[in-house]
Amino acid sequence: MGRRNKEYSKTLHQQAYDRLTGMQAFGESKKEAVANGTDKEKIFSFNTYKSYWKHTKYFIEYIKSEHPECTTLKSAKKYVNEWLQVRADQGLSAWTVQLEAKAMGKLYGISPDDKDYFQPPKRNRADIKRSRGDRVRDRHFSITNNDELIKFCKGTGLRRSELGALKGGDLLTKGEIEAEVARLEAMPDQKRTPEEVRRLEVLKDTRLFDSEYYVFVRNGKGGRERLSPIVGKNAEQIVERIRSTPEGEKVWQHVHKCADIHAYRAEYATDIYRKYARPIEEIPYDKVNKGTGKRYQSEVYSCRKDEAGKKLDKAAMLVCSKALGHNRISVVADNYIRGL
Repeated sequence: MGRRNKEYSKTLHQQAYDRLTGMQAFGESKKEAVANGTDKEKIFSFNTYKSYWKHTKYFIEYIKSEHPECTTLKSAKKYVNEWLQVRADQGLSAWTVQLEAKAMGKLYGISPDDKDYFQPPKRNRADIKRSRGDRVRDRHFSITNNDELIKFCKGTGLRRSELGALKGGDLLTKGEIEAEVARLEAMPDQKRTPEEVRRLEVLKDTRLFDSEYYVFVRNGKGGRERLSPIVGKNAEQIVERIRSTPEGEKVWQHVHKCADIHAYRAEYATDIYRKYARPIEEIPYDKVNKGTGKRYQSEVYSCRKDEAGKKLDKAAMLVCSKALGHNRISVVADNYIRGL
C-alpha cells in the first residue's frame, strides 16, 4: 500500500514526464520495433520526444486548471477529447491538433488504429486555420517588416528549427554536389564509412531537382540531413543572404514567433509539385488489376477524406517529400499541396 501511495503522490507533471522519458529509444531501429510489436511503447527521435512532451505539458496545465480533482494520468484520460476540442476552438490548426492527439496516444499507449484512439475534432481542409486567412497572431506580425524572411521561407521550405540552425556556409551549388558525388563514388564500396554512405544518398537525392543552389539541413526531421533546393523568383536574394553571412554564424538571428512557417512550406511544396507534376491523363496505365483485369495508373495517387476524388502524380509528390524532409508522400498530400 505504501508503494502505491508513493507512486500516486507524484504530480501529474511528474507522472507524465516519467511515462514519456521511459519510452526514449533514441538510436534504436523503428522498423525492427514495429516488426517485434514493441513500437507502441517507444519514442525513437529526440525531436519527436521534445514535441510530445511540449504538448503533454499543455494538456497537464488544462487538467490542473479545469479538472483539479484529477491527480493521476488515469483519471485525466477521460478529458483528452474535451481538451482537443478546446484546442481546436482556440484556433489551432488541424495539423497541431492532430499532433496533440498523437502525443496523447503515445502518453496513454494507444495506437492510431485502436478503436479507443483519441479523436480530434473533424475538420475539412478548407477549415484549417494555419496559413488560411487572418489569425489573431497575424495582428502582431508585420508582413512588410518580415518580407525577406517570408521570401526566404517560401524559397527554401525550411522548418522553424531548421531556419534557426542554418549557418553561413550551409549553401551548395549543383557543381559542388556532383563533384562530391564523384569523389565518393570513386571510393571502393567497402572503404566508405556508414556516414559517407548516408552522405552519398543525400547528395544523389538532389538529382531529382534542376535547381542550381541547395541549402544544407544538418538536423531535420528525425535528425536526418538533407539538401533542399532553393526555388522561385527570389532565389538570388536567398543565396546572397546565406553567402553574406560569415561561416559558422546564424543566417537568421531571430525568427518571429508569429511567422506562419508551415504556410510558407506549403507554398514551397505546391510550387515544386506544379513544376514536376505530369498531367494526370498523360500518366500511363501501366498495371493490370488481377481481380478485374482492368489497367490502372500505378503512378497516380488518389486523395482521401475531404480531398477525395483529387488525383496527384506520385513521382512529383516524391520530389516534394525529398525537398521537405518527409518520408511518406501521403504527408505531402494531406498537409502541404494546396490549391490544385
